[in-house]
Amino acid sequence: MTDREAKLVLAVDLDGVCADFYGRMRQIAAEWFECPLDELSPDVSYGLGEWGITSPEQYDSLHRFAVTQRDLFSTLEVIPGARRVLRRLSDEGHRIRIVTHRLFIHYFHATAVKQTVEWLDRTAIPYWDLCFMGEKDQVGADVYIEDNPQNVRKLRASGHYTICFGNSTNTDIAAPRATSWDEVHELVQSRG
Repeated sequence: MTDREAKLVLAVDLDGVCADFYGRMRQIAAEWFECPLDELSPDVSYGLGEWGITSPEQYDSLHRFAVTQRDLFSTLEVIPGARRVLRRLSDEGHRIRIVTHRLFIHYFHATAVKQTVEWLDRTAIPYWDLCFMGEKDQVGADVYIEDNPQNVRKLRASGHYTICFGNSTNTDIAAPRATSWDEVHELVQSRG
């Protein structure tokens, strides 16, 4: 994109939106719990209670293992259509701003950032800005694309147009929602 004004600034989450976080975490959790993969449901709620995770500390331990020992953020699969539709949106003049909260566990931020940047470059996900922050409403976007149900509710409560990218963690979230990247494109186009 040239230095012309962007049509819209799109704040795009990574995990569960561009990257198949739950699919890869399921593989790593099977190893962590030493159980067959098919014993862990692919349909999870936020927090992964279906896999027997009962506390934030237990989740943090699994997450730390996944990032530091299994390169979680480097080994995620791309959600089908993400790369193609984000390129198309970028080509149409929209500014892609990746906004992720991957720095929520202390003492391995450099690893998480490095894996994230390498993954974005390797998978050819286009972006102009990369923000690592939990307060996503502070990034100054016109449209948010998010799957975390708490984040969707918070963004919408703050008056931000937020597309819920549908998965098993957010089935109770109302429209606007998309279950594919082609649907995301249609919703963004309807905004301008």
